[in-house]
Amino acid sequence: MNRDKIKATEEAINKVYELYSKCVLCGHYCKVNRADGKMGQCGVSENNGHVKVSHHLLHFGEEPMLVGEEGRTPHFGSGTVFFSRCNLGCVYCQNYQISSEGLGDTVSIDKLASYFLSLQNKNANNINLVSPTHVIYDILLALKIAFENGLNIPIVYNTNGYDSLGLINTLDNVVDIYLPDIKYYDSKCSLKYSKASNYYEVAIKSINAMKTQVGENVYSDSGILKKGMIIRHLVLPNNASQSYDILLELKNSNFLETPISLMSQYSPKYKALQYSEISDTLTEKEYNDVLNFALSLGFNNILAQELESKDNYLPDFDDDNPFK
Repeated sequence: MNRDKIKATEEAINKVYELYSKCVLCGHYCKVNRADGKMGQCGVSENNGHVKVSHHLLHFGEEPMLVGEEGRTPHFGSGTVFFSRCNLGCVYCQNYQISSEGLGDTVSIDKLASYFLSLQNKNANNINLVSPTHVIYDILLALKIAFENGLNIPIVYNTNGYDSLGLINTLDNVVDIYLPDIKYYDSKCSLKYSKASNYYEVAIKSINAMKTQVGENVYSDSGILKKGMIIRHLVLPNNASQSYDILLELKNSNFLETPISLMSQYSPKYKALQYSEISDTLTEKEYNDVLNFALSLGFNNILAQELESKDNYLPDFDDDNPFK
């Protein structure tokens, strides 16, 4: 039993409840009392000790240092839990079935804790919390139970990046690995595609706070990430995500040694076809131009994707195994 983790989680629960009761968990700063049943922009309110979960499974489509490289490192996968709903409204979300349509089952906090423990029992390299921001209070309650019952693998906070600085500051010593997106630089684009005009200013502050918490990456002898950070950036067609500006800002913020996962898997799903500039897939030239620009800036840990990833990583959450 990791008493330090339990103590840190107990402290986080108390702090997050204060944020939750006048909800400022994310950059929308709704300030509604979700503990009293009020609903924020995420579409979620208190559910009496329950939380909605879409899937919990061993996921092999994450970055190699999270899942292991087949034939080289323990290839056990990432113990991934997908939470329903989201605090952003991305028009192109590939997980729209759960983020916007709310697909999932409502489970108790005890049941969620059992999911964490069952994934550890399956030799997962970590517990990977996907879209945790809007339900972090319930997650922390379940983590405390799981820690008390022997959970001892790293906790991955897999977020769209739109977390308030106040929230990130509560998670010190609870989260081991931060896996944030940084989606946009320009406020007009973030408002147009994700309904969050202040996205960049919120995300860059939180990402810097994440790095301060976890420090430089720590790996096992077999190359599995035990503590640290990976930053994701999805390249959109026609530079709609302002990839070049984002990379310049990350360089200026001293992230040259941090693994940067440049994703080429964009596919015009959900409402994307309503926007002509992002209604097609990414071209090889568009992606390679961004990749080469990152390399020219001196980033030392770029994780690149094949363009075919747009077909390989598209999930179907109506299926028991969304990533066949």
